[in-house]
Amino acid sequence: MRVVDAFRENLGGEPAGVWHAPGRVNLIGEHTDYNDGFVLPFAVPWGVTAAVRPREDDTIRLVSLQAPGRQQVIEEIDRAEGWARYPAGVFWAMRGDGLPVRGADIVIDGDVPQGAGLSSSAALEVAVAIALNDLYGLGLGGLELAKISQRAENDFVGMPCGIMDQAASALGREGHALFLDCRSLGSRAVPFDPSAYGMRLLIINTGVHHELADGQYARRRQDCENAAKRLGVAALRDVTDLAAALQQLTGDERKRTQHVVTENHRVEALIGLLRAGAVQEIGALLIASHLSLRDQFEVSCPELDIAVEAAVKGGARGARMTGGGFGGSAIALVAEDKADKVQEQVRLAYRERGWADPTFFTATPAAGARRLA
Repeated sequence: MRVVDAFRENLGGEPAGVWHAPGRVNLIGEHTDYNDGFVLPFAVPWGVTAAVRPREDDTIRLVSLQAPGRQQVIEEIDRAEGWARYPAGVFWAMRGDGLPVRGADIVIDGDVPQGAGLSSSAALEVAVAIALNDLYGLGLGGLELAKISQRAENDFVGMPCGIMDQAASALGREGHALFLDCRSLGSRAVPFDPSAYGMRLLIINTGVHHELADGQYARRRQDCENAAKRLGVAALRDVTDLAAALQQLTGDERKRTQHVVTENHRVEALIGLLRAGAVQEIGALLIASHLSLRDQFEVSCPELDIAVEAAVKGGARGARMTGGGFGGSAIALVAEDKADKVQEQVRLAYRERGWADPTFFTATPAAGARRLA
């Protein structure tokens, strides 16, 4: 295993074990998680693998095969820099909870395309969290590991994300999407196997790197919180009369509210179609979600919009941006016999604009975080 070989070479000796946590694709339910709403993500086959060995002191030694040539030695958590803040944040959150976590030697190997909106950061956090849970006998369940990982990203890294990404990584199940109520944190697995219906869920990685910690994401979240306060509800999830709510709001708060409320209903509608075995019929909901994210939540970008438009033009049943936005990836529901045509249509649209070709992956629901060796 590559990560074990790298551990021996860079840190010496053997790791105590190897753990894997996947990235995720969000089928629908975007920017609803921090509004106490509903989401429907699933874990993907790509993720982060961590070879880990506990230490008897509090030092953290980190090596990433995606950042070769530099070992980070962290003796004071607050001094962690760059990508190392994500795993360091997990130690910080666990120690803050009073858990008996000392240091560790860690080598990371990841194959989630970074900046593609497939949540490589959550995969990194959850991989470290599940490793520490096993090594130190903490006895934490998947949801508890997701909460710790989210707190690491919120309070240590400074990215105010909801819990969706970490929950999908920790709780994912092969052949299923994860329906998560982000208020109660109740969840259930929803069967999702497009191939059984002659369909494919295509990921279109635009190649546009997005940086959500630059303030845009935080601004959207603040808009939602301001709107909820103005409406006198705990969160936008509690809005039951959208028309009446919109009459009380103006500007960005009005637009954000319209997206969140309608997106929650789209999640429920899409689950209903999946339960009915109508996978081919979910496309219209994907398109409606994208238009709402583009026009009401304003987190799309030209590359995402063109990917969605070209995919539909090429024969996709539906498509939308996925992830936080401002770049990253789109998804498209495509019949198997039209997959090549859809990809070619998107490439053509990009080339007409002088953009580099996007890359394509087929997304299949995969298992969540687990120990490999």
